Parts: sequence; structure tokens; C-alpha cells
Amino acid sequence: MKTRPAGSGGHADWMGSLCPALTSLPLKYLAVPGWGWSVSWHGSEHVLTDMSILMGFHLQHRNKSARSNDLSLGSGGSHDSFSFWMDEQAPVAPDQKPAVRRLATVFRLLARKVIKKWSVTQNLTFREQLEGGIRYFDLRVSSRPGEDSHEVYFIHGLFGHKVRDGLADIDAFLDSHHKEVVFLDFNHHYAMEEAHHHYLLCMLMEVFGSKLCRTSVVEDITLDYLWDRKFQVLVFYHHLWAEGSPLIWPGAKIAAPWANTTDMAKLIQFLETTLGERPKHGTFHVSQAVLTPRLSTVIRGLLGGLRKYLVEKNLPTIMTWVEAQKPGVSGVNIITSDFVELVDFANTVIRLNDLLLSERAVT
Repeated sequence: MKTRPAGSGGHADWMGSLCPALTSLPLKYLAVPGWGWSVSWHGSEHVLTDMSILMGFHLQHRNKSARSNDLSLGSGGSHDSFSFWMDEQAPVAPDQKPAVRRLATVFRLLARKVIKKWSVTQNLTFREQLEGGIRYFDLRVSSRPGEDSHEVYFIHGLFGHKVRDGLADIDAFLDSHHKEVVFLDFNHHYAMEEAHHHYLLCMLMEVFGSKLCRTSVVEDITLDYLWDRKFQVLVFYHHLWAEGSPLIWPGAKIAAPWANTTDMAKLIQFLETTLGERPKHGTFHVSQAVLTPRLSTVIRGLLGGLRKYLVEKNLPTIMTWVEAQKPGVSGVNIITSDFVELVDFANTVIRLNDLLLSERAVT
């Protein structure tokens, strides 16, 4: 499956291009394309043992056949171009099970290369995703072991860039696209003490400043409301340290149920069920159209990685589901998926908003 050009489709200003009939609707009723993580390394001890045996065999084979110490897996290609997110030289991130971290200690770079292949879910930078129309970001952050500072990093299996650098990229985009609005959902925090949370919350206020949307009634948040006040960023923070802040939305204001399955039929059923159970008032809603491989899945597709082994063959079914959706009171709001550049994902989600122009779409 060939990667689409980054930012293709001309969606850098799609919110600002919506008609007044849509900009006056609550944002919770609009369809918004998003980006989220999908991988969770769950598995029993015997599965982890199997994985260690496979890694050992692969390492032995490579040492016999390679003329150098290069431990690169597979033939390479564009699917690893998101490597700026994943630092293979750093320790495995604390969002992984202890047994996975033990494997990484034993097999070192090889294990981290495998984790990277199964942790990278997008090939695009923040800027490229924003230019392509993505407006919701599912974010996991952590301190880094051995550092005395309060710096925090994006993580997903491995450590990525400093959070400050990613936020600066988002802010630079917003500076040149004044009618675009982003949702930043900080829903997992690892190895963070009070000082780290304080540092991150202050960073958010420092970077975005007056762009931060103050907490309010969810149903009051329309694009018109945000534009009138020059707000462009809604930050959701799933931790007690942010409680009471007028500029940081509590995590309870954005529901993101997670299917946690590798089965496509179960994923679709879960998406339908959770949409039917979506609260009528008080929250935004995220439909996570992603499959979550377990360690047994990783073993079967060890060298292929998430994109080749799981995502590419299932994206057409996911897109068929997305195309059949309708936003509105009981419909979809934010939809996330993996490797959104492989298909016309953002454009497909954005076009769903045209359905709201009919008289009965929102009641």
C-alpha cells in the first residue's frame, strides 16, 4: 500500500472553510479526524519467553550472515520515516510491561528495533498531520530515567521527542492558520511526580498562552465561540494535578473508549456499541478505529511490523465503516486511526460534516 503525499488534500484550513451553518454547531456534533496510538504490549510470560527465543534466533542468524554489526530488521522503507519519534538508543519507555523491558535489557538494540516497528503508528510529523487535516492528538508522556531535570517526552514503546518541541510545532502551525482548532489529549502519564506535572502544565500555558480555550460547558463550544475569543487549543489532562485549572479541561470531558482487540469484527461492533452509549451531554467523544496487537500478534509478524502485518489489510474495512458514519447528536465526533496517510482518511472524515446540513441531522 503506497503512502499518500504528506498533507495531501489541502486540508490545512478546513475548519475555517466550513459554512456558517456548521461553525455555529457545538464541536461535539462535528466530525473531526484525529491521530491516536494503537499498540499495547500485552501478553503472558510464556509468550514473552517465545519472543525472547525468536529474538535470540534472529540475532544468532544475523551474527553469522552479516559482515557488520548492523541489526536492522527487514529491508527498510518509508514506513520507518517516523523515526524522529522513536529513539532506539534510549531505554524502553515505562508504558511497557516489566517483562518487555527485561527483554530489551537482554537483546538491547534488536529488541528496541522490534518495539519501534510495532509502536510507530504514523509516518507524518505533527506539522504534516495538521496540514493534512488532523485536529485531535492522543498523547502519552513520561519523564526519562537518569535525568535530573523535569523534562517530559512523548512515548509509545520507546521515547520520542521532548514534549516542548512537539507543542512548538503545533503552535507554529496555529500561528499561520488562525481559524484551526486542535484537541490535545494527555491521557497517559508515566514516571511523573508533582514537579513534572507542574512543569508540563506551565509549559502548555507558556507555549499556547491566549490560544488555550478556558473550560466551559461542552455544548457551548462552537467554532464561532472559539473564533470570537481567539481560542485554538483545547487541552485535556487525565490527572488530578490539573484539577481546578481554568485553562485545562479534565479528562472526563472527552470519552475515548478502547476496543483492545486484534479482531476486525469485534472492533466494528465495539465502535457501534460505544457510539450508541455515547453520553448526550457534557463530553466530546473519540471513536478509536484502531486494532491493538498483543505480544502473540507481534511474534507472528515479528519482522513485518504494525503497518505491514496488521494495518494495511484492515484499513479498507475501517474506511468502509468511517464512510458509513454520520455526525450529530448520536453520531461520530472525533475519529482516530493508524497510518492515516495511507488512505484518504482525513478528507473522508471531514466530508461527513456535509451530512449535518440536512434539516434532520441535528435535533
